[in-house]
Order: sequence, then C-alpha cells, then structure tokens
Amino acid sequence: MSNNRIPIHSILGSDVVEKISVWAEKSPTISELVEFLSLEFQIDITSDLDIVNGYERDCSNINGNAEVLCRPINELECALVLRCCQSVKIPLTISAGRTNLTGSATPEGGVILSIEKMTQPKVKVDSASKTITTPVGIYLEDMRKEALRQSNNKLHYPVDPTSRKEAMVGGTLSCNASGFIPGPAGATRYWTEGLEFLTPNGFKISCKRGDYISENGEFIIDFPDGEVIVKVPSYPRPDIKNASGPFSDENGHVDLVDLLVGSEGIFGLITSSTFRLKEMPDEFLDMFFTLPNEIDAVRFHHYISNHFEGDLSQITALEYFGYNCQTYMDHRETLFNSTTEVGIYLQIPLYNETVEDVAEDWLNILTNSDCGIHEDGILLLNTPQNWQTFFEARHSIPSNALEKTRQLDTWSILTDTIVPPDNFPEFLDVTHSILQTADIEYLLFGHLGDCHLHFHLIPTKDQQHKALEVYHQIIEKSAELDGVYSAEHGTGKRKRPDFLKCYGEEAAEQVRSAKAALDPDFLLNRGNVVEPVGVQIR
Repeated sequence: MSNNRIPIHSILGSDVVEKISVWAEKSPTISELVEFLSLEFQIDITSDLDIVNGYERDCSNINGNAEVLCRPINELECALVLRCCQSVKIPLTISAGRTNLTGSATPEGGVILSIEKMTQPKVKVDSASKTITTPVGIYLEDMRKEALRQSNNKLHYPVDPTSRKEAMVGGTLSCNASGFIPGPAGATRYWTEGLEFLTPNGFKISCKRGDYISENGEFIIDFPDGEVIVKVPSYPRPDIKNASGPFSDENGHVDLVDLLVGSEGIFGLITSSTFRLKEMPDEFLDMFFTLPNEIDAVRFHHYISNHFEGDLSQITALEYFGYNCQTYMDHRETLFNSTTEVGIYLQIPLYNETVEDVAEDWLNILTNSDCGIHEDGILLLNTPQNWQTFFEARHSIPSNALEKTRQLDTWSILTDTIVPPDNFPEFLDVTHSILQTADIEYLLFGHLGDCHLHFHLIPTKDQQHKALEVYHQIIEKSAELDGVYSAEHGTGKRKRPDFLKCYGEEAAEQVRSAKAALDPDFLLNRGNVVEPVGVQIR
C-alpha cells in the first residue's frame, strides 16, 4: 500500500557524522574540503585545474566554473561528499556523460561530482520479473547490451536516445531522456521501476514505483532531526512527450519515482535504478520512403496513427527528414528523387513473423495511404548495403550542419518544441513563416511519431541576435498551442526562460519550494530549471 510518508536510511555512521560536524564548525575553505575528504575517507578528489577544467562544460557549450572535482565510487562516498558540501555551504554539481544540450551539468562554482566511477554493483537482469538493476555511472548502450546478453537476446531496454553510447544511465534519468519509440514508452520515466536516491544532505531513500505517492500535494520525509514536508509541483502539465521541468500533477498525486526522474538533480542524487525490460522482437522491418512534401508527411502521421488505433508505441521509429535536410545529407541522390521531397524512416518490430512475411503487406499499406507514396520511392533497409547507406546519410546531417556552422564562425540553435497532434500543422506553418521571414537558414528533422520535430537554425554571424529572437518566438508559439519547449532535452540552465514562458512564475515558485524543502541553500545542481532566489551565492 502506498503512502506519502517516506522513511530515510542513515548510511553514514554516527562517528562519521560527528567527525564531519566537528570539521564543519571550523568553517573550512574549499581546499580544506579536498584535504578532509581525501585524507579521512580516501575519496578521489582534486583541485588540479588542468583536470577540473575538463569537466566545466557539457555539450551546451555554456561556460562553467568549478574549483574541485570528485569521483566517488559508491553511494557511501557520494553521501560523504553531499554531507560535507551541505555542512559548509559549498555548491555541488552532478556530472555524468555531459551529453546534455541545456547546461544542466555545467557548474556554477564549487565542486563537481562526477558519477563516472559509479559502476558497481554490476548490472543484473532478473528474467522472471523482466527487470534490470544498474549503477548510474555506466554508459546507457553498455547497459542495453548487458540486458540482451544476460537474457540471451530475449529482453531489451527500449529507450534509445541518439547519444546512448556517450550518455550515462544517471544522465538519462536526470533529464527523462527519450529515444525513437513514439508515445510515453519512448521515455525513461515510463520504464523506471525503482530508484536508490541520496538527499542533498546525504541520507538514502529507496523507492519502488507505487511505494510513495503524494497526498494533498505533499510528501513527508522523516529525517532524524524532524520531518520535512515537500510540496510537489501542481502546475498543469501537457499530456505529451515532455521533459520540461519536474513532474507535476494538478491534483497533487505524484509517484516519488516520477518526481525524481527528470528532475535534473535538483532534489538529490540517484545512485542506482531498476528498469522494466521488454520482450525483444524477432526482427525489425526497416523502411525509408519519400513523400512529395511536408503536408503529405503530416497526413501520413494521421494515417498511420489511425492504422494503429492511436497507439504508435507499436512501432519503434517514425522519423522525419524535411526537404532542407538534403543539403546536409550524404547519399541524398540514392534516397530522394527530387530536391523538394521529404523522407520518413519507419521501423516495425516483428514478433513470430519475418520481414518476408510482412514486407508486401507494408508496401500496400504505404502506397494506399493517399499521401503520395509510390513503390519506387520506398527503400527496404533490411540489407546490409541499404542499411549502411541510410545510416551514413542520417548521421551525416548533424556533422555536416556543424561543419557549416564552423565555416560561418557562428553557432547553431536547435529547438526541442512539441505540440499536441491537433495543433501540429498550425505550429509547423507558423514556424516556417517566422524563419523564412527572418531569412535564416534552417533544416527540419525529428520524431514525427510524437509531432516532435527539431528546427536546426544556422544563422550567419550577423544574424545571431535575430536568431535568438526567432527562437523565443517559436517557444512562445509552442506554449500558445498547448505544447512545451522541451520534449527530450530537459531545461538545465539554458532553458530557464523557456520554463517561465511555458508555465509561468507561479510554477517556478512551486519548483523552488519543493527544492528548498530538501536543499534550503540551493547548493545541489544550482541553477537547473529555476533561478535560485533569496540565497547567498558563495
């Protein structure tokens, strides 16, 4: 039976707690923190700036700064670092694979805690319950491979973000990362069954889905020195693919697992996770096909959704490539017949049937869609040569776009907006109009199954200010059409203004209130999601 009162576990012995308290009373400097943790507890910690500087930026390329890097190997060492930093009010930023685009791992002073050595205990698959328990410091793709290996290719973890080879499990939990499967089943939160979690002051909470659910909008956490009430956010949350801020519920009923996944480390540190697994398909049918224009692609989304009776989680990919992607795509002459065509990649999981069994049926489904799809524009990718051609084409887009950005000596802007399907055509029309009026080069690609496409802006150096204005117009339009600014990348520090545009100041205050209950000085992952207010910056 679930309840809203959460017990905590003290993993630091009373003698250790006393030692930290005595040390903290001396108001130690950050260099004395390094010495204390290193000599007393043998934690890997350094203030060598040649090493620290390598962790000061993530893929957002936002400038960060920190004085110390620590690399704990287990939850006990993590608890020690958390407790010490809280005791002397030193900011602490959690760092994983640093693949995020929003600056959530970019430090604002103090200490960086890298989870890269949090690789024990080893990944374990429970075939009976179809779950996998994993440490947070391993790469997601390594965990996915281990799920296949231990289950003899019978079970797999379906979440497959593009960065899965570079992203660590902990990072994907932090931002509720998602992959190519449309719908809720494409995101991390959907598959998360349980968590091991450390509060900002180093106490441990173990939770399984359904164990703890807020009542009247509150969790009550029983700390040794008294209970703490955490009011969960209650701002309205669009029921679409969503990585914009911590999980919220207007009725005040939130599972603790849902609150922690996607909270970007502002409530504490996840040290271990248990995910549900899915039966591995026997095969996949992979197809790339062209359509005359974007309107036909939107119509195809409606058509295929109706074919699956609204449940697009039955497919494992529905990806879109706008006509302006062709400029940045290798092998475009193999995939497209004209420069005005758009493309779709569709992947169908097959159970108890083969590609040969279903290929003809699917060719008929596509050509009967009345969306301008013809057989000579359909490429089956189930041969090594065809798959390699498509794989190289698909992955050449971001690298070629980056090269163009470098040539222009500028930077690019990538939207992560999403709106409900009914508002999708209007959103596309308005956004194209905004960009074309501004005369900024861009390309469009992404997850058609969720109505979640990325507009990749490549302004000239002289257009940079205008490009930012255009970006904000796009964010405002997505909010106006009941969408959100971030479907999969999170908020971090870069998108704090977008959170305000989407949800408003009251929602930001709700997030601050929940964080302040656990971290009154906003020391942990300071600056993620909301700006600290009313706290002294060390």
